[in-house]
Amino acid sequence: MSTEIKAPVFPESVAEGTVATWHKQPGEACSRDDLIVDIETDKVVLEVVAPADGVIEEVLKGEGDTVESGEVIGKFKAGAVGDSGSADSKGGDESKAKADADKDEAKTEQSQSSDDAILSPAARKLAEENNVDPGSVKGTGKDGRVTKEDVQNHVDNAKSSGGASKAAAPEANVSTGERIEKRVPMTRLRASIAKRLVNAQQTAAMLTTFNEVDMGPIMELRKQYQDSFVKRHEIKLGFMSFFAKAATEALKRFPAVNASIDGNDMVYHGYQDIGVAVSTDRGLVVPVLRDVDALGLADIEKKIVEYGTKAKGGKLAIEDMTGGTFTITNGGIFGSLISTPILNPPQTAILGMHKIQERPMAVNGKVEIRPMMYLALSYDHRMVDGKEAVQFLVAIKEMLEDPARILLDV
Repeated sequence: MSTEIKAPVFPESVAEGTVATWHKQPGEACSRDDLIVDIETDKVVLEVVAPADGVIEEVLKGEGDTVESGEVIGKFKAGAVGDSGSADSKGGDESKAKADADKDEAKTEQSQSSDDAILSPAARKLAEENNVDPGSVKGTGKDGRVTKEDVQNHVDNAKSSGGASKAAAPEANVSTGERIEKRVPMTRLRASIAKRLVNAQQTAAMLTTFNEVDMGPIMELRKQYQDSFVKRHEIKLGFMSFFAKAATEALKRFPAVNASIDGNDMVYHGYQDIGVAVSTDRGLVVPVLRDVDALGLADIEKKIVEYGTKAKGGKLAIEDMTGGTFTITNGGIFGSLISTPILNPPQTAILGMHKIQERPMAVNGKVEIRPMMYLALSYDHRMVDGKEAVQFLVAIKEMLEDPARILLDV
């Protein structure tokens, strides 16, 4: 019996999506809960899985097509092993043979121009985006199939071993002087990010104030307690948890920085939900740490690691990124020394962390080499006065340079 394959029901904030990748093709058998298709929205990638054992009968919406919430995108035949029968029908053997033939044909098509490697559609797309030779990737899937995870691991390993440039270099023979261009459609997520960033610059009276913080005390604290912290909490103590806690205390003192603008209304939030910007292959996403005031340093670190893992695998849910009253972004992990972060509407402020760099500083009348970090606070001047913004950033600086202030609330 045929059933409809429908796009997931999107939240109210998501109008439509795009078919990103069909992981199963018509005539291809799949097991219950196997991933069938990815639907990309402007916030997350949603997965549709097989409702039972069976085959894909028909694809109604191809890759790149726009779909609405709950729209039918294909047809699925439960219990079938081929296009024309069920597992217990008289023609079962013929159906199975046909399904096997279809599967072999699909594999043959997938093997073309990939050095005989069998790639899933998602793996092929990722390999093309990263200029990876499929023949160089070891497949761990069924029958040696190269999965999306295999390609991603290959790319990550190449980068970590310093071979990123080698992995990214196309092997096509190019004549001297030939200039190559590649046109790639902007993903729905990246298009949404671009729209939001441009809108933020056009509608907000955005200013940025700067300061610098001596990271020595935090670094000494981490060095002193790292082993004990890992032993007790099974997670490393990083810098972001200190910044999140310091920002939380500062937000309590300056509620306008923790507010948002809704039309002509100013909305003050009595809680601190802090978004942490995470860079992914699809673009920048901002998962939200809820009620940071109630979280300990270990809780924050665990949540950040969890979000990072989910973001890397494209598993972030819409609810993970909904809301947020303040945002922290860390360009320092990429080597940025100073920058002006763009607001994340409708929030009124965003804190930018940067690279820790040793610099000569005057300390008690003497010159010392100290590990310094520039801080940047971009804020919406419609909501936040310059005095509040500067004092907010100074409060964060003081708490980071003397972490006891966070505990003592002074």
